[in-house]
Amino acid sequence: MKPGIDFPGVGVGLAILRDGKLLLYKRMRPPEVGYWNIVGGKVDVLEPSELAAKREAEEETGLSIGKIEFVSVTEQIVEADCQHWISLLYKTDDVAGEAQLTEPDKLSDFGWFALDDLPEPLSAFTKAILPFLR
Repeated sequence: MKPGIDFPGVGVGLAILRDGKLLLYKRMRPPEVGYWNIVGGKVDVLEPSELAAKREAEEETGLSIGKIEFVSVTEQIVEADCQHWISLLYKTDDVAGEAQLTEPDKLSDFGWFALDDLPEPLSAFTKAILPFLR
């Protein structure tokens, strides 16, 4: 049984901001292949969501993540990929290090983007957190 596919999955997303720019990565796996996305992933059993957000972000970016702030919950039903996720969204500007492409089997590209000049297409999770970043 797979979360998000066989039953609704619980995920996290973390918007990482630096100098007024948002860090986005381009997805290579469903849901939303080819879409630009904030970092995140699934919450493991018995793992607090805040720790999951930090863990996923550090794994995907190579950055050290400090304090994060909860901003919202979003539900995404991606019919094209037959996936259903409920995700807790966080944001932070408390980061150290330089972003890297640490999971090239999952993500193909990354960059820091001004909030008024974001790449397309944007993932549903990224669109859901944008109102909390402006």
